[in-house]
Amino acid sequence: MWKPITLLVLSNLFMTFAWYGHLKHKSTALWAVIFVSWGIAFFEYCLQVPANRMGSAYFTVTQLKVTQEIITLAVFTLFSIFYFHENFRWNHLAAFCLIVGAVFLTFKEW
Repeated sequence: MWKPITLLVLSNLFMTFAWYGHLKHKSTALWAVIFVSWGIAFFEYCLQVPANRMGSAYFTVTQLKVTQEIITLAVFTLFSIFYFHENFRWNHLAAFCLIVGAVFLTFKEW
C-alpha cells in the first residue's frame, strides 16, 4: 500500500518543478522553459501512471484521486516554503484542514 503513495509523492515532486520551478527563471525564453518542463513531466508520468495502477488495487478511484490531491498540496506547500521562501500562513493551515476533512469523508464507510 505504501509503494503507490511513495510513487505519488515522487511524481508530485517532478510535476511541481515542471509547473512552477521555471518561475525562478523568468528571464529564460518561454520556449526553453516549456521544453524543460515537458522533459521533467515525462519523469512525473513514469512514476504517476504506475502509482495509480498499483494504488487502484488498494483504493477506489475516488480515494486515489483525493489522496493524490492531498499529496500535491503537501508537496506544493513544502516547495513554496523551501524553493520560493514563501511564508506558511494560518489560512493555508485552515485550507489544509478542510482538505483533510474531505479525505476523511472520502475514506469513511457510511
